[in-house]
Amino acid sequence: MAGVSSQSLTAARQELEPRLGTASLTLAEELFGVLDTLDSNAGLRRAVTDPNRDGEQKVALSTRLFAGRISPEASDIVRDLVARRWAKPRDIGDALEALAATVAIAVAENRGQGIRGLEGLENDLFSFLSVVGSNHDLQRALSEPQAEGSAKVALALKLVPSAGDEARLLIRQAVLSPRGLRPSALVERFVELVALRQERWIATVSVTRPLSDEQLARLQAGLNALYGRDLKVNVSVDPSLVGGVRVKVGDEVVDATAVSRLSELRRKMAV
Repeated sequence: MAGVSSQSLTAARQELEPRLGTASLTLAEELFGVLDTLDSNAGLRRAVTDPNRDGEQKVALSTRLFAGRISPEASDIVRDLVARRWAKPRDIGDALEALAATVAIAVAENRGQGIRGLEGLENDLFSFLSVVGSNHDLQRALSEPQAEGSAKVALALKLVPSAGDEARLLIRQAVLSPRGLRPSALVERFVELVALRQERWIATVSVTRPLSDEQLARLQAGLNALYGRDLKVNVSVDPSLVGGVRVKVGDEVVDATAVSRLSELRRKMAV
């Protein structure tokens, strides 16, 4: 996904973020259900991505179609998506799939109080991939178009009997609606989304020399207070920084190194 569709997905993710703290698996299931409707109706996909229709027209169409079938929260998310611009009709489905999976991932995150919940979900998905990835018979069975969906789901979930509800939902979706991929390939995509979510809880810290236990404890406490959550801190030593410290949490970089200050000084002198 690139260009206008990528921009629309980024904006939709930002709109979704405030909802994730109280998200439920039911919401994820509803969004996956809307995705199934879009995937099964090419005319509808074209209608809600038609650049010649304004956003209000597309929103009105989606409201009429899904009224009473999904919760107001799911409806708001769908309306936000259809109001945006998409380069290709399929792109809105890809975006909806990513948002639905993100909701399920956030449920695991909230239940596990942060990164522990995400790591648990990741482990469940990896368990499925480790079994299926090396077994061609299983891959064929899960991809067989003539097989009943319920039978394929039962087989897939039997492979991960201890998986949590969030992993079971994502695996079920990958088996029932792989959308042109192998089920295992779609699960791999979901793992990538889990890793993206984990970055919010991991602080990558670069320093010029090793930290003592006391310094590391102070750093951990300071970062936890700054970001309002218990971060996992990974420290690396980089003498080229000259001095100071660089911290990266998700997309945010806090840079207090001497190299950074010198570069800023050079930029100002060049003006």
